[in-house]
Amino acid sequence: MPQLGLLHGRAWTVFLGQLRRPPGAVCIRAVRSHSQVAEALFASQLKPQEKSNFIIKTPKGTRDLSPQQMVVREKILNVVVSCFKRHGAKGLDTPAFELKEILTEKYGEDSGLIYDLKDQGGELLSLRYDLTVPFARYLAMNKVKKMKRYHVGKVWRRESPTIVQGRYREFYQCDFDIAGQFDPMIPDAECLKIMCEILSELHLGDFLIKISWKDVRHEMVVKKGLAPEVADRIGDYVQCHGGISLVEQMFQDPRLSQNKQALEGLGDLKLLFEYLTVFGVAEKVSFDLSLARGLDYYTGVIYEAVLLQTPVHAEEEPLNVGSVAAGGRYDGLVGMFDPRGHKVPCVGLSIGVERIFSIVEQRMKTFGEKIRTTETQVFVATPQKNFLQERLKLIAELWDAGIKAELMYKNNPKLLPQLQYCENMGIPLVVIIGEQELKEGVIKLRSVPSREEVAIKRENLVAEVQKRLSES
Repeated sequence: MPQLGLLHGRAWTVFLGQLRRPPGAVCIRAVRSHSQVAEALFASQLKPQEKSNFIIKTPKGTRDLSPQQMVVREKILNVVVSCFKRHGAKGLDTPAFELKEILTEKYGEDSGLIYDLKDQGGELLSLRYDLTVPFARYLAMNKVKKMKRYHVGKVWRRESPTIVQGRYREFYQCDFDIAGQFDPMIPDAECLKIMCEILSELHLGDFLIKISWKDVRHEMVVKKGLAPEVADRIGDYVQCHGGISLVEQMFQDPRLSQNKQALEGLGDLKLLFEYLTVFGVAEKVSFDLSLARGLDYYTGVIYEAVLLQTPVHAEEEPLNVGSVAAGGRYDGLVGMFDPRGHKVPCVGLSIGVERIFSIVEQRMKTFGEKIRTTETQVFVATPQKNFLQERLKLIAELWDAGIKAELMYKNNPKLLPQLQYCENMGIPLVVIIGEQELKEGVIKLRSVPSREEVAIKRENLVAEVQKRLSES
């Protein structure tokens, strides 16, 4: 309700004060005057306000998800999280925003895409850009030396969105990381195995995981101490890609095999492919030195999963969404937050949920798939009036037994709309109670797909419903 202004409030006070006086004391002129004030007051309050040009929409690079879309997203996330848990990961959550200095200088050129927040009381804050840097901060802050964790959460990037390709300014990341000092390439191989498991289980079509290492020549010359000519020889292989055969070919190159550091690196790659072969996923992985990832914190092996352009079904059109999963090794990131610079080697991966969702969503549109937006198993109905309390008793009994149930929020609903609702929502069972059923101590149980009805004893309702649901 609109607030009364100061002048209007005084007018009301005077006017109401006059009304409280005895009839004989009220001046006709005053009453007429205050009546005019009241009429003017009401007229001003009821006068329609001019509408602005404000457009109701979501911010650029964001979107709402309908109930149907939420069902699809939850199914994707369930596949991802179930795989993470199957590999022994623990859940972790961190704040949506971090101290600005935590995030700066960790992402190279992409640092300009970080959302900075206004000063809210002495701390400069930024929305998190990914889930990896907050994880490294958590490890350093809590002095954790070993951890296998997963994290599903939103991140924010101030980039130009491409909605068709699943690129947004606000989006979910699903991360799996292994922190700690372990024997070479065992955690790395498990991360690649996890990527294969998830992408296979989501039935997105054929895919390939490309692996390389961060900034090949710089890594070899500056960090590994290789002679420039040896690094250039490795560069000759940048345009090549393959599996263990390519690694073997590089082993046989005399200019590489005579260098200790090069041999160590090739040995790690050969070991990695041996583990991938044991895991049964080596054919899904290709050694590709042309691969490059821009984030500054990567220090070694990097990898990226891409979908091959062959759709699962002939009716589908290829959708170019880029990489659908990526990751790598970042052995120095935790040490950047530790006061003494103690390093905790880490390797991990991130599943591109939004891009995967774009593919699944396009598939739904192509084939007109119908999605159930609720998980209701039983609907409690009646064909007669004055049976609300009986329906409430029945649904409470079903809820208490852990059965997902609904009823119509009307005292006296008609039966046909109740049954039509069940068919539209895909609810499999209907419990029907009326005068006859109440007298006989039974309940009618209706199968929505077959429309068959059977009478069961009132006390056997829960057991019979649970039996039907377990058989379906």
